[in-house]
Amino acid sequence: MLVLDEQHTSCALPWSELIGAIERIFAGGCVVPVRHHLDVAVPGERDATLLMMPAWIPGEYIGVKLLSVFPDNHMRSLPAIFGTYLLSSGRTGEMLAVIEGGELTARRTAATSALAARYLAREEAEEMLVVGTGRLSLNLIQAHAVTRPLKRFRIWGRNGEKAAAIVNEARRLGYDASVASDLEAASRNADIVSCCTLSNEPLVRGAWLKPGAHLDLVGAFKPSMRETDDEAVSRAEIFVDTRAGALSEGGDLVQPLNAGVISESDIRAELAELVRGEAKGRSSASAITLFKSVGAALEDLAGAVLAYEYASRGKN
Repeated sequence: MLVLDEQHTSCALPWSELIGAIERIFAGGCVVPVRHHLDVAVPGERDATLLMMPAWIPGEYIGVKLLSVFPDNHMRSLPAIFGTYLLSSGRTGEMLAVIEGGELTARRTAATSALAARYLAREEAEEMLVVGTGRLSLNLIQAHAVTRPLKRFRIWGRNGEKAAAIVNEARRLGYDASVASDLEAASRNADIVSCCTLSNEPLVRGAWLKPGAHLDLVGAFKPSMRETDDEAVSRAEIFVDTRAGALSEGGDLVQPLNAGVISESDIRAELAELVRGEAKGRSSASAITLFKSVGAALEDLAGAVLAYEYASRGKN
């Protein structure tokens, strides 16, 4: 049985290969039962969340992710996300690998957003704004740079020091990155706006989005959370990773749906339909597109299988 820690998991999930693996699993499909999503009280702090996400490809692989999200972990200088992925044989049930779940989650989330941008962002997109300074920020830059010819990256966060730290990391990797001190101004200039926060209140306003912008929403994974306002949703052509997940968990869509701002018919397609060619992406160069991701177990399985097979080749 392979045991992949954070570093080994990262090395076993190169961005281009991971994006391709996620694209293939959305195209081919797998069995994805409803995931368990439980609130866990943390005295004196915001509630934590426990996620259990199973998926399998019959006769090939079975996987389940156990993930915890503690939104106030920043007060302890700890990541908000911890998790473990268990990968087994789909033919015998033999345990094949234990994979560090936080790194797997962060990388597959960014890779899924980049895959969506391949279908939804303008081909000539050059400037990206990342809203948020958590674990995903740098991953989103790296993944989107694979699918679009991005030249400039801006990072905004409530904590300027954290934003500067992400900028420094991005620069060390060769990206032209800078801190965005003015969220509105940065949003108005960006071709891709990617939000990765745990915000309960809208941060990016629809009035700020320029024609042709692509809005990528990967935070706000509960109905009570929100990263954008009603105007952003009503102006945009809406796409989701999965309808079932986005319509039940993603506050950026659930809240305007409940308020009557949009209807379910306003969701043009989910990612599998885009990948299979069953639905069209953006309607025009001037359209504003929105991709809401809450995460799907098949994305984790695609990443876990890639990591296992990649690491296994390295051992042989």
